[in-house]
Amino acid sequence: MNNRLLLITLAALVVTGCANAPAPTAQLQLTEQVVAQATSVGADNQVPEMQLAQSKLALAQKNMNEEDYKRARVLTEQAELDARLAESKVLVVKSEAQLAELRAKIAGLRKQLGAQQ
Repeated sequence: MNNRLLLITLAALVVTGCANAPAPTAQLQLTEQVVAQATSVGADNQVPEMQLAQSKLALAQKNMNEEDYKRARVLTEQAELDARLAESKVLVVKSEAQLAELRAKIAGLRKQLGAQQ
């Protein structure tokens, strides 16, 4: 009888432990920082990945309030990745523009050097 009660208690603890995922507060904070960083480099609602990141973050915050921590964790992780992708895309566009500007300056300098010779 004691063994049976012990097994039932252990089984209940295992089921309870699996059902209650911890709140992903650290992941939520990280995602908020990544979204803010992406915004600071110029990722806005014109970048589709940034729209996704912001909507997933908002939904994750809603899930946190509803204590659906498993869904909140998944959404915060997805939002973080979307924001990082948006940031990367913005930085690539900016880098390409800077590269084009430098190439134009180099071409101008070569033209000036050719005219002086």
